[in-house]
Amino acid sequence: MTHEHDWDQSYRDTDRMWSGEPNQALVAEVPRLRRGRALDVGCGEGADALWLSAHGWEVTALDPSLVAIERGQRAAEVADLLVEWVVGEIGSRTLPHDDFDLVSLFYVPLPKHSPAVDAVLSLVAPGGSLIVVHHAEFEPGHGHIDPASILTPADVAGRLDAGWRVRVHERRARSVSSGAGAHHRDDIVLVATRG
Repeated sequence: MTHEHDWDQSYRDTDRMWSGEPNQALVAEVPRLRRGRALDVGCGEGADALWLSAHGWEVTALDPSLVAIERGQRAAEVADLLVEWVVGEIGSRTLPHDDFDLVSLFYVPLPKHSPAVDAVLSLVAPGGSLIVVHHAEFEPGHGHIDPASILTPADVAGRLDAGWRVRVHERRARSVSSGAGAHHRDDIVLVATRG
């Protein structure tokens, strides 16, 4: 997932990497879903995990950066919200549960053919949902990762079998005023339900 990137250092280099607001696609889509247990893959500083917890979800938040997880923990304490924080990468870290009513991946830089996708799909409980969101376009040479190597929502959709129903797969405008990635104006949003 990390492409050998030092995520801890990236977080140390700034007081806050992301906007601190939950992702717009999450806020738009989650109220339509059956509430239960959620896994936020690549949770960063925890804005989505905190929003989910505040809206009645039992949340596990996973990220490879201990620095990001510690920021999320502090924010949860301030907001008096309960989130189970896990440092690690999807597919290589044992999680406290093996079935989730919601699994979300927002802007997670998984390699296109990553076996971690199989791990992600297997964690969605029957009747549960998967939300995958990524930027619609990347600037050539921008950042530390080759955009052509990144798993897209379309790649994930192509790996879903007949046991899944795609509810949303579209390009959607986004507006973020601060934080890394704020310059991106459109996302591709995939929402699929298992069973």
